[in-house]
Amino acid sequence: MPKKGTKSKKKEVDDVPNQQENKLPDYLELQRTRVVCNDDAPIYVHTFICHSSLMAFHLLIMITFITLALHMFPCEIVCLTQGYQHSGTFAAMGVDNSVSVEKFCKNFKIEINRLTEDDMEFDMIGIDASIANAFRRILIAEVPTMAIEKVFMVDNTSVIADEVLSHRLGLIPLDADPRLFDYISENDVPNERNTIVYKLHVSCPKGSQRITVKSSELEWLPEGSQLSMSAPAHSGDKQKTFTSFSQSQKEILEKPLGVKFKDITIARLGPGQAIEFEAHAVKGVGKVHAKWSPVATAWYRMLPEVVILEEIKGGKRAVVAKPRACTLCRECIRPEESEESTEGASEAQESSAPWKQIELRRVRDHFIFTIESTGSLRPEVLFTEAVKILEEKCERVISELS
Repeated sequence: MPKKGTKSKKKEVDDVPNQQENKLPDYLELQRTRVVCNDDAPIYVHTFICHSSLMAFHLLIMITFITLALHMFPCEIVCLTQGYQHSGTFAAMGVDNSVSVEKFCKNFKIEINRLTEDDMEFDMIGIDASIANAFRRILIAEVPTMAIEKVFMVDNTSVIADEVLSHRLGLIPLDADPRLFDYISENDVPNERNTIVYKLHVSCPKGSQRITVKSSELEWLPEGSQLSMSAPAHSGDKQKTFTSFSQSQKEILEKPLGVKFKDITIARLGPGQAIEFEAHAVKGVGKVHAKWSPVATAWYRMLPEVVILEEIKGGKRAVVAKPRACTLCRECIRPEESEESTEGASEAQESSAPWKQIELRRVRDHFIFTIESTGSLRPEVLFTEAVKILEEKCERVISELS
């Protein structure tokens, strides 16, 4: 039978971890949540330990919530889910740092700062760099678009070779929604569901000035190809073309197809020169060729922090006006050449130097994400499509593991 007071002592011992739970010393909390930048290069050490199937499951949940949030709250701060952390790192100190969907629901949010027709900037808070980089790579290489793939050259007397001209045509952004079209394989017949046909016929009359051929000269052919593959055997036979459209694309599309920018220079023609061709656009992704990449650029950076460690004397209080605009050039923390060459300086003089009173940091789980669209889809639509692709990948991983 326990002595008197034993129960109360045990209770006090049991209460100690609860009092210290979710608390870390300041220096450890700084190391866990921030990347401190030295005057030469940033320090970023990341260790990741997680069971693959568990990670895929939590990642799938996270992506699903992101998709719902973008549809329901396109311009609001949204709380979602997450499944990444350094499992058991601070378990001895009573801090649970393991993978938890609940934690992700509590911490993750999206803040849209700028949204235009061509670009957007938003903050992704509460995720790891690997997830942000996954979205960046998918946007560049795996979100499909429409681009010119085949060019049937009828006449080209310009100074630009056929191959160079075809390459230039492939890089012209098309005003066509790729979600309305199917992929085409080598064995498929080009039809109204997988091919867009354009034609161009421009000539410069003799004796006139040089002319510039712009992308606005490309004419959409909703009925399909007009070039015959071979002459018909009999006069009454139907002409066989390079496409097989069963109906006009005007009947299945809400708006006419064209190019996104009308002022792109294709070629310049001198007197007596001409260009005539037919171009076929198909659906593809950027990892096959850069012409199918839907973004001019997609990039992210950690949120910078400029911290004044001690009050700077000078009559007025110094504050950081625009820390978000910091490019981390490190000029504010780089010592002067005269200070570097001075030997025998006291510690007090060194600590009072301006470059010792400022610290540059980056928030480890706060990313400023920028998307610049080439014009085929709006930037917020591109990000939604990237989320769907990542969700499909997670589902595929889970199905393979199960």
